Amino acid sequence: MRIGIPTEVKPLEGRVALVPEACADLVRAGHQVCVQAGAGRASGFDDARYQAAGVTVLADAAAVFDQAELILRVKEPYGSDLEHLRGDHTVFSYLHLAALPDLTRKLCDIGLTAVGFETVLDGGALPLLAPMSDIAGRLSVQVATHLLQAPMGGRGVLLGGLPGTPRGRVVVLGAGHAGGRAAMTAANLGAQVTVFDKNRERLDAMHRHGPNVTALYPFTDILSEALVGADLLVGAVLIPGARAPHLVSREQVASMGQGAVVADIAVDQGGCIETTRAATWDDPYYTAEGVTHFCVTNMPGAVPRTASLALSSALLPYALRLAQPDWRDDPVLAGAINVSGGAVIHPALLG
Repeated sequence: MRIGIPTEVKPLEGRVALVPEACADLVRAGHQVCVQAGAGRASGFDDARYQAAGVTVLADAAAVFDQAELILRVKEPYGSDLEHLRGDHTVFSYLHLAALPDLTRKLCDIGLTAVGFETVLDGGALPLLAPMSDIAGRLSVQVATHLLQAPMGGRGVLLGGLPGTPRGRVVVLGAGHAGGRAAMTAANLGAQVTVFDKNRERLDAMHRHGPNVTALYPFTDILSEALVGADLLVGAVLIPGARAPHLVSREQVASMGQGAVVADIAVDQGGCIETTRAATWDDPYYTAEGVTHFCVTNMPGAVPRTASLALSSALLPYALRLAQPDWRDDPVLAGAINVSGGAVIHPALLG
């Protein structure tokens, strides 16, 4: 298989799909791997390391797309990528097409096959989404602690509080990888955390984390009460492959009060909060209803070295399987196809 790794083109996206050591394993398996010059630089992996791994370094994206059959990338095809894609390409990346109907149509028009990292469901788990969800969960709280500071327009709250002061109040929607990590990060800072989820096992795990974590079923009235005056709301609701449902209204966001913060990790799938709109790292924050919003669609792109290493560890086994001629016989990979041959394939997108 001829495998190509282009440079990411989304604003301030520094991740690379595979680090040199992972590429070396593909080469050892008999595959030809090419990478665009500079693709790994922002993650700390220069072209010489890829060349030492047996990878061919090509000057530009056009050359990579021209040579490759299988395109491995981090984010969905974006901008100039669409000029280079062909019907015989297979793209393997984070797609999040439920929130991108225009891109879905374009990929169908091209006729290629697109397999989504976020729709690889293996043994009931989402192994390619999990590492980035962990990172996004941590970052959502780290960034929010900064945004809550008065010079950033925040209400001047230290989430962990101090003796003689109340703890900051954090509400988290969803206790999966992203929400669970956000809740634990906020709790470890000392905040008073309320986590909402419908899954009993997840609620139990959150409850056991510590006395400053309350885990609740998301009854509408109880959620509304928790949001009144909350300092931080983290949205982390996921329906694999589908658009996220809006669980928090504009009025509920307004009830948090001036200077509070919303971080919607579910923004990749359209967001689970009514006031959410997609942002990028070159313009990451906006204000709605007096509340600062952090809704960047590629949050882990801010820590590209950590994120690229974590992604490579999870991605390589699936890349090796996808590079086999009979990969469509693998139910895990076949079930992760989003579009193919001009048609939408994944059930979550059809619904």
